[in-house]
Amino acid sequence: MAQSELDSSWASSTSESFSSCFNLDIGERNPSDVLTVPEVSTSSIPKPPPLPGSTCSKAKRFLNSSYVPKETKDTWDKIFNEGFGVDVHIITDDQITIPAHSIVLGTASLVLRNSLKEAKVKDGIRCIKISGVPSEAVHTFIRFLYSACYEEDEMRKFVLHLLALSHSYSVPPLKRVCTHLLEQAMLTTENTIDVLQLARLCDAPRLSLICVRMVVNDFKRISATEGWKVMKRVDPALEQELLESVVEADTKKQEKMKKIEEKKMYLQLNEAMEALLHICRDGCRTIGPRDKMLKGTQIACGFPACKGLEALVRHFSICKTRVPGGCVHCKRMWQLFELHSRMCNEPDSCKVPLCRHFKEKMQHQSKKDEAKWKLLVSKVIAAKPR
Repeated sequence: MAQSELDSSWASSTSESFSSCFNLDIGERNPSDVLTVPEVSTSSIPKPPPLPGSTCSKAKRFLNSSYVPKETKDTWDKIFNEGFGVDVHIITDDQITIPAHSIVLGTASLVLRNSLKEAKVKDGIRCIKISGVPSEAVHTFIRFLYSACYEEDEMRKFVLHLLALSHSYSVPPLKRVCTHLLEQAMLTTENTIDVLQLARLCDAPRLSLICVRMVVNDFKRISATEGWKVMKRVDPALEQELLESVVEADTKKQEKMKKIEEKKMYLQLNEAMEALLHICRDGCRTIGPRDKMLKGTQIACGFPACKGLEALVRHFSICKTRVPGGCVHCKRMWQLFELHSRMCNEPDSCKVPLCRHFKEKMQHQSKKDEAKWKLLVSKVIAAKPR
């Protein structure tokens, strides 16, 4: 920096003139505590969007079948339970038969309609098989096709099976119910990976995103679960993707913290500039200058940042190695003087020491140093509260 170019002879000649500007009483403060730049900390999966068109009342209706008129519910439940005029038998893995009506199944699901067309007819009854899930889940699934109703206990118990069925047989209303229930009430550390894999298989991007966010936010615990171990063995590509998401989220978090710390530093420098001008131009009740003597009856100065500069100014006024580079604390003072000079628009009448000197030295700086100072000045000015 430019101040490091100041030679010891010039610094010695200015020592007495600066010290005489202030009425200083040297305390026992540690100047290294003044204007210390905070350490900079070294993501993120975005929050999922709200459900389309959802409100609090609408969202609750996903888990509450009462929004279906009671008369309609009773009628369709009666049709389903009594099985009058059924023409379809649905066979489960454990050979349980669930009677149904082809017109209902075909209307609710295009996939089932195509299956019914291909099914063999025996004694006027078509038989189709739904395998891979418990018979109770199949029963809940078929009932939903009739009335869009369900028992909450059954829905919670078979939600993963029902999500798979809703996707396989293209039943969007049931899929919305399942994904909403998982998002709001059923995701845990233990099942996150399983739900994530199923969400991707079932084309549920919002649920998938929420699972990834859970992995990022609680990676240590989730990576220790049995689900993670199995996924690591059978789907290493997904593991790699999740690890990259965790690293990316951590990087974004660090960048965010860095920006916060930088903004805080620039704000501190802005306050230091105001305090320096206040001390030299207006006179501080605590540390001078000498033409504004502190009276015994006066209270300490309440100007922002004055307290932070006090120890540094006191040290600078008596330091014998004030040459830039000779004392780390004095170096900070030189930097504050130069920063002020670059921000000052009235160097000829400015009462801050060395303001005009640094204005003159700017003419001899390299373009690289000049660009760095300009960037610093712009950020310090921008940090001032509006």
